[in-house]
Amino acid sequence: MEIRIDDKAGYCFGVVKAIGTAEEELHRDGSLYCLGDIVHNSAEVERLSQSGLRVIDHADLLSLPAGSKVLIRAHGEPPSTYRTAKEKDIRLVDATCPIVLALQSRIKRGYEEMKQCGGQVVIFGKQGHAEVIGLNGQTDGTAIIVSDPDQIDSIDFSRPIRLYSQTTKSREDYRRLIANIEARCSDFIAYDTICNSVAGRTKALEDFASSVDVLLFVAGANSSNGHYLYEYCRSVQPRTYLIANADEVQPQWLAGVQRVGISGATSTPRWLMEQVMDKLQYITT
Repeated sequence: MEIRIDDKAGYCFGVVKAIGTAEEELHRDGSLYCLGDIVHNSAEVERLSQSGLRVIDHADLLSLPAGSKVLIRAHGEPPSTYRTAKEKDIRLVDATCPIVLALQSRIKRGYEEMKQCGGQVVIFGKQGHAEVIGLNGQTDGTAIIVSDPDQIDSIDFSRPIRLYSQTTKSREDYRRLIANIEARCSDFIAYDTICNSVAGRTKALEDFASSVDVLLFVAGANSSNGHYLYEYCRSVQPRTYLIANADEVQPQWLAGVQRVGISGATSTPRWLMEQVMDKLQYITT
């Protein structure tokens, strides 16, 4: 049986930057706080925790001793987090993805424009997602969050609209949302804010998924990007299985199979996919 790992799978550069920054700080100081999971992959979070990375939430931030060092992950944070850190004398290590930072600035400008004309900022994204919380923070929490391109009743179409997307959303769904709003609003501008490293994955994944008999897609349970890409793979190769780690591989999936592919989300480390390959080789020998 042939087993292949998708050579285009794995971390996007924003996640690479955040993890590299964390590793540098941990090597220097031996410990570091991180505001939320550094990546939506429990195996990688556990690996870094063994090196001294401690995951905290926003409530914990309020009780940290002055001088504590806290990492802001690639998803970014709202302005309120920076204000709290300054008030509490907490040292922030900012590893926000540059693409997310640029989008935050763009939304901030759009919000200031909409305040002048009574308009509204709409963000296409997953409600409660860390990146979306940071983006909405640029509007003082006033943006309308739309998670489904066909569920748009919360938007006032009589007012100007500026539309942005969470960087990891489906480009196809975003186009459908744009078309739905355009049909009902004349003063409307949509900005292309989906990350190319995510959007560009779909064609490569289509080619990879169609070249194998079974595809094992490795992603964390709370990875939005992972679930989107998994569903895309399954639309190409119905024998696609979503797993979080090598222990979830089922031998019956491999019966009569000649070619098995392994791919993953932008939050999936390469070493985790290699563990899945090792498990497959063990099962089939």
